[in-house]
Amino acid sequence: MSETLLNTHSDEALSRESRMGQLRLLLETLHTADAVANQGYFITSAELAALMDVNASAVTSRGETWAWRNWIVSRVRREGNQILWQLERIDGPLPDEEA
Repeated sequence: MSETLLNTHSDEALSRESRMGQLRLLLETLHTADAVANQGYFITSAELAALMDVNASAVTSRGETWAWRNWIVSRVRREGNQILWQLERIDGPLPDEEA
C-alpha cells in the first residue's frame, strides 16, 4: 500500500474512533440526565450547565421552564445564591411540536 493510502485509512480510523468517543460521551450525558430525573434530584445552574455543556448564564437566562432534549427543565427554588433545577423525562414530541 502506498503511504497516502495508509494515511487515509489511519485518518478514517481516527475519525471513526473520535466519533465513537463523542457518542459514548453523549450516552453518558443522557444516562446522567435520566438518573437525575428518575431520582428527582435538584441540581444547581452550574451542575445543569456542566451536564448540558453550556455556560451557566445560558441556563439561567432560559426562564422558569423549558425543554432540553428529552427533558423538561424547571426552576424549582432558590437556596441562597443558588437556583435549583429539576429534570422531568418526556417521551415523544412536546405538545407544541405535534402536527
